[in-house]
Amino acid sequence: MTSFRTRSALADTLVFDGHNDLPWALRQKFDSRVEEIDLSQHQPRLHTDIPRLREGRVGAQFWSVFVPSNMLPADAVVATLEQIDCVHRIISKNPETFSLVDSAAGVRTAAAEGKIASLMGIEGGHSIDASLGVLRMMRRVGVRYMTLTHNDNTPWARSATGEQVDHGLTDFGRRVVGEMNDLGLIVDLSHVAEQTMHDALNTSAAPVIFSHSSCRSVTDHVRNVPDAVLERLPGNNGVLMLTFVPAFISEACADYERHADEVRERLGLRTGFHAGQVEEDIAAAAEFAQWTSQNQAPQATIADIVRHMEHAREVVGPQHLGIGGDFDGIEQLPRGISGVSSYPKVIEALAERGWSPPDLRSLAFGNVLRVLEDTEAAANQDLIGPSGQRAEIAHQR
Repeated sequence: MTSFRTRSALADTLVFDGHNDLPWALRQKFDSRVEEIDLSQHQPRLHTDIPRLREGRVGAQFWSVFVPSNMLPADAVVATLEQIDCVHRIISKNPETFSLVDSAAGVRTAAAEGKIASLMGIEGGHSIDASLGVLRMMRRVGVRYMTLTHNDNTPWARSATGEQVDHGLTDFGRRVVGEMNDLGLIVDLSHVAEQTMHDALNTSAAPVIFSHSSCRSVTDHVRNVPDAVLERLPGNNGVLMLTFVPAFISEACADYERHADEVRERLGLRTGFHAGQVEEDIAAAAEFAQWTSQNQAPQATIADIVRHMEHAREVVGPQHLGIGGDFDGIEQLPRGISGVSSYPKVIEALAERGWSPPDLRSLAFGNVLRVLEDTEAAANQDLIGPSGQRAEIAHQR
């Protein structure tokens, strides 16, 4: 059992979460009508509202400004700007709760004021339409990280769930990473293929993150991170932000997802991460719905989350771990997790497993804040990356 002293030490622990899809959920469920949604009240159609953020001790949040990767690139740029606008409107409507920041200093100030520091992350390089100019402007409007891909490849980076190609990052992809380093944009490697992970680690002069991924050796899912990549994080000073997505943390849930994909494929429906992104045959979709009603999905648990966190700690140590729940980006939650109010349950479970208060505070908040600070420092220095790639990229630009 957790001692009283440990519980007391964790009472003021804040959470800096790496990935929350509230802006997309508002777009999908409420047509982005932020002005009509009272987040100060419980919102049963969402995983996120202000009472649950407070209960969950959330002190800082990367809000994902996600748009689907199957959009036409130019349309994706516009839609991403609309998502950024959505975040601005959420904060403007609730200024007593949220503070829009884009720096580590801003996070510290917001925390000192008792507000939730709000930062933005682009989920997929399709949102810049292969334009360094668009990338630079996204940084100017406050974006602090970009996931290099989402579910589909970009012309310059391979996704974990995209078509098979013979590269991870192209030469232009390495230029994108170099430009991100110059701008102080964190390189996010969730969603990318293993080769892309290695290529980005070979290129980046600043720490990287995985904003919402878990461990592939614990649950064999393509969206998770192999140990061979995890082992490189300490050398990069990066952070794996472990997620709560059931299929990523439970082998039973991953198996169910694979079986469901087989059924969808037999019915001629899109599979996996691409399911439901386009209009599909109504009869086939109805048949698939009947299959799901007859074959209930298993549930992941908090114990599954803990298993991933403990494995990751064994591989990289406690200074390279964080939390990226992916709330409002998934339909099903692990048993015992009801939304953003549930972070303390995970922290308490780890404390019961013997994690020290300093390690838990690092996991919950400190490590990703360090990455934010280091990325800012890298943008202000003439750094040379591994094997000199940084200098070569700068010369190419």
